[in-house]
Amino acid sequence: HFGLIVPPEGVDIVMVAPKSPGKRVRGTYKDGFGVPGLLAVHRDPSGNAKGVGLAYAKAIGCTRAGVLETSFKDETESDLFGEQVDLCGGVTELIKASFDTLVEGGYPPEMAYFETLHELKLITDLIYDGGLSGMWDSVSNTATYGGLTRGKRIITESTRQEMKRILEEIQDGRFAKEWLSENERGLPNFKRLVEEDSSHPIEKVGVELRKMMERNDEK
Repeated sequence: HFGLIVPPEGVDIVMVAPKSPGKRVRGTYKDGFGVPGLLAVHRDPSGNAKGVGLAYAKAIGCTRAGVLETSFKDETESDLFGEQVDLCGGVTELIKASFDTLVEGGYPPEMAYFETLHELKLITDLIYDGGLSGMWDSVSNTATYGGLTRGKRIITESTRQEMKRILEEIQDGRFAKEWLSENERGLPNFKRLVEEDSSHPIEKVGVELRKMMERNDEK
């Protein structure tokens, strides 16, 4: 999509994108089902590109959950945006910031971990099963009122403008060039950031609490 790969003429260009991390794709497949997927056909000289793509999608279980057609542009740009702004970048920064705020406010790190990280899965599971409205219906009125009145104080208009700037960096190829350059230089910034993130206090307390919560059949 960004012109960094130039396939030879006469070659089908097809993409199958499961909407899940790889471990989840494999685990769901082994359980007899699959995760949803996206199918994009960019070039079809053989006349059978879509069929080949669907075969790949079926092979990894995506057709069991559903496959939607898209384009290389829409899948690539929206996927990078979701990873950076919401699913990976945004949510982890929100967790760390809220954890730090509670600890700095004098609350025990263990309590802060439960309130800002552990319970997040419970909420996202509710959203996954019933959407945002299903989640609000499942939590207390106190949580609903507090969330609806305070959430916009966290995700402000300034935050939304920054999201738009990040999307522009993805669309015009700046992020792709930055990431390619990072790889060519041996990933120095990447390694530093991963090390800094893994050293955050929430990771240290989390290791101990997760050990405590292991089920007997997992020990």
